[in-house]
Amino acid sequence: MSEPIVVAERVGKRYRIQHQRDRQPYVALRDVLTQAVGQPRAWWRARRRQHLACEDFWALKDVTFRVAAGEVVGIIGRNGAGKSTLLKVLSRITEPTTGRLVLDGRVASLLEVGTGFHPELTGRENIYLNGAILGMSRAEIVRKFDEIVAFAEIETFLDTPVKRYSSGMYVRLAFAVAAHLEPEILIVDEVLSVGDAEFQKKCLGKMHEVSRGGRTVLFVSHVMPAVQSLCTRAIWLERGAIAADGDVDAAIHRYLSHSPAGAADGPAGQVRIGDELTLDSFEMSPNPVETGGRVDFALRLQAMQPARVEHLALLFHSIQELRVAIVDLREAGAPRTLSAGETWALGGSIAALPLVEGDYRVGLGVGTTAYAGDHLGLIDLRVAPRHRPGGHVPYAAPYRGVVELDYQLRS
Repeated sequence: MSEPIVVAERVGKRYRIQHQRDRQPYVALRDVLTQAVGQPRAWWRARRRQHLACEDFWALKDVTFRVAAGEVVGIIGRNGAGKSTLLKVLSRITEPTTGRLVLDGRVASLLEVGTGFHPELTGRENIYLNGAILGMSRAEIVRKFDEIVAFAEIETFLDTPVKRYSSGMYVRLAFAVAAHLEPEILIVDEVLSVGDAEFQKKCLGKMHEVSRGGRTVLFVSHVMPAVQSLCTRAIWLERGAIAADGDVDAAIHRYLSHSPAGAADGPAGQVRIGDELTLDSFEMSPNPVETGGRVDFALRLQAMQPARVEHLALLFHSIQELRVAIVDLREAGAPRTLSAGETWALGGSIAALPLVEGDYRVGLGVGTTAYAGDHLGLIDLRVAPRHRPGGHVPYAAPYRGVVELDYQLRS
């Protein structure tokens, strides 16, 4: 493995949060000024009574990792897990409270819409400004200028102040500058979600190109297929600490399978569905099931109050949260009216499950007259590889897609 270009050792970031102990009623400014002038002692005593309680919040705690030159690292985790704080620390926007951080090379970061742009300058002027901040010579910026403008698709507005740009135009130009001015380390936050689908595709392609050129990419995203397709490694952050670091598929599986404390929907073994129903039990067997094998399912719904079930379906998702199939359960008797306390038990089988081996999650889509929603990931379903006589070795599962076709060949 090559020498690390990014080193983080026991990095922590603490913020001081203040809480007002006694909630004060609203007081108009004129009343405050009147009291301050007319009764200064009483006003001062009242101010001193309004104590503020402080607490420490650690956005990052003992974060340690190393990134080699040319690695593409995805950083995943729930909102509030510390992902954006980590990128701000890596970008030198904020200093860590504890720990040591070493970056060996030029860093270009795209963290928020408009970061690093001067709103009064034009797009053309901001390209030169950003290049200078990155340490590029004027000749280097000129050499890359036409590529940046073509990639960002802002030729018409190149000499317009960027304060008049839409958020999408901001992002297109900011990403084009960050990616084309050849930094050794490119840091990209979820900001790419602002762009349209076609531009996101261009950005992912450019990051592939950047990584193939030996440069390092740190990429934060909630879109797991993008992380899986782009990254060679994933770091999962949970409550400011590293929960997993390594293989992309393994880290994503652990992240998506993790249920934070307090996430239960109802009493033990129950999942609450709206205000009317609970899912008392849900089973699939066998589990694991072989590709092409039979799998049975059974579930039981109970009404907490009178309810009319209009829609019902099993929902199959990949571990990257892409829906791959459904089983329409309406033929089992929906629409169906349940009285308070009544249960509805139903089941069935899939004669030949056509999914390629791997990990999947099975949930339930429910619609009543008062509620409609999907409850995903209720069951983790493992699909094992199909037995192949003769010792034939198939292509790797990710290469084959999701569905295992039942086909016959003629020579």
